[in-house]
Amino acid sequence: MKWFLDVLRGMVIGLANVIPGVSGGTMMVSMGIYDKLIYSINNLFKKFKECFRILLPYLVGMLLAIVLGSFALKAAFRDYPLPTNALFIGLILGSLPFILKEMKGEKIGWQGVAAFVLLFALVVFLKAIEANNVTRISLNVGTVLLMVLLGAICSAAMVIPGVSGSMILKTLGYYEPVVTEAIPATIKGITSGDWSVVLHNLGILLPFLIGIVVGIFGIARLIEVLMKKWKGRTYCGILGMVAASPVVILMDKSIYEGFNWVICLVSVVALGIGILIAAKLGGDPEPVKE
Repeated sequence: MKWFLDVLRGMVIGLANVIPGVSGGTMMVSMGIYDKLIYSINNLFKKFKECFRILLPYLVGMLLAIVLGSFALKAAFRDYPLPTNALFIGLILGSLPFILKEMKGEKIGWQGVAAFVLLFALVVFLKAIEANNVTRISLNVGTVLLMVLLGAICSAAMVIPGVSGSMILKTLGYYEPVVTEAIPATIKGITSGDWSVVLHNLGILLPFLIGIVVGIFGIARLIEVLMKKWKGRTYCGILGMVAASPVVILMDKSIYEGFNWVICLVSVVALGIGILIAAKLGGDPEPVKE
């Protein structure tokens, strides 16, 4: 049962990572597993068997959610944009009590307040400068290097609560060709036997994946250091980014298309369901012992 619940938690993280404005790191915090996952990533090579056993169900859930989400979320956001976004706003809001609990008794000071304000503003600013989508990616050496760099940047954003890797892609104009085009096209190409399509899209996705792996290990080490030395102030920054996430989602005018009172009611229900899910999936068992 625990393994199954961890797969479900991984699916929540994976879904969050493919939705612009929603942070996978926020979902980790909301479910009470953030510190444990950061520790497991940083100690994967030192305590491989123990840490891999912890990470495996989350990875399985994330991969399932990312593949399925690239198909399903496109339809959900197209047909039910406000209720779908409301669900994830609920998941985000459900993380706030956990963050505040972690901050209790920690030193904050003016540095913590500054971290909150600056990082809140940064997340909103990234949404405000959102770029137009790149229509098609041509494969060449420059593209491969760009995909590695984008993967590293987005993976760092995936690990940091409140910062959305997909939002970074959206801001730079690469969300559609990478998330909602390349992933589904690869799956469809495999099922139909169109290997030219598969190879083209793998040329985009594999460098991006390499960048993700490099970025995750790099930023996880930094987060662990910050948590040890300035936990209260670090959580202030995290709180600022998490608090900005619902604002960023609501800034997207497209989610209000077709708005009516029925949609409003369904969205309120979805918001409550999101908060409930965050509460139910939270409170993970004890973290890994050092």
